[in-house]
Amino acid sequence: MARQGGYVTTSQARDAGYGDSHLTYHRGTGQLERVGHGLYRVPSIPLHEHDELIRLALWSRDRSGRPQAVVSHDTALALHGLSDVLPVATHLTVPPRFRKPRPPTCVLHVGRVPRDELRSWTVFSVTTPGRTLADASSSQTVTAELLGQAVAQALREGLATVEDLQRRCAADRRGRLAPALQAALPSGHSQ
Repeated sequence: MARQGGYVTTSQARDAGYGDSHLTYHRGTGQLERVGHGLYRVPSIPLHEHDELIRLALWSRDRSGRPQAVVSHDTALALHGLSDVLPVATHLTVPPRFRKPRPPTCVLHVGRVPRDELRSWTVFSVTTPGRTLADASSSQTVTAELLGQAVAQALREGLATVEDLQRRCAADRRGRLAPALQAALPSGHSQ
């Protein structure tokens, strides 16, 4: 439970042998607080550094309990420490059939994120640096300056390669990310 920042879902509690009456009792004693539909938190466990991302991952879970939302775009840039971006909202990518209502502090992007473009981070997943840069290049809130800074940092720290970013540009059939991403590549590396 500490790995989840003190959060527990109703189904996790049931799997551990705690029924609805147990949850009600522990809420009454203050040992649990209800923080959302089917989501509780143990207040005695200190908040995790990424509390909101953990909570949103658990919020996005499907019927089998697997989180569906992936941290992406501006939020993933910040999580990877790429650029000085300060997202005002949490950006998540959700699958096309995702139907839960959007929390007010989130921007939901609809799309599929292949497994090889995901990194596990506590109980949530985040897009890889290469995928993050591609996503950020089509963002309305990431300026060309911030994107250039992020690309330079990713290349310098070995989190992405010029070849990977060029491959992403070449695969961009809609032409949304290629111009911005190409412009952010170091001189002499544009196609």
